Amino acid sequence: MYSTWRKELIPDVLNLLLGVGLFISPWLLGFSGERTPSWNAWGSGIAIAALALAALTAFEWEEWIALAVGVWVTLSPWLMQFSNSAAATPVHVIAGTVVALIAAIRIWYTHSGHPQVTA
Repeated sequence: MYSTWRKELIPDVLNLLLGVGLFISPWLLGFSGERTPSWNAWGSGIAIAALALAALTAFEWEEWIALAVGVWVTLSPWLMQFSNSAAATPVHVIAGTVVALIAAIRIWYTHSGHPQVTA
């Protein structure tokens, strides 16, 4: 039981780390002076970390929201028009893609279970 519980935490802990990493990336990678990508990284990082914390407390809807936030983060350099930022664009694309993939895999695992037959 403990090993199953622990395995299920790995994606949520990874998303928590990605959210924190995205949040601090403007300072670490030197684009904190760029207003739009910085604010996007801060807001998206908080959202991803909050969703991961919600997932760690066993909510069920957080994966769908995490998927949407991951897609947003991936596309935001173009939607928010900061794709010319050499530091901010790769961070957003990589973090968003990983968050979206983790959420999609979790959703798939949740819904791919075999139906149970009851008598």
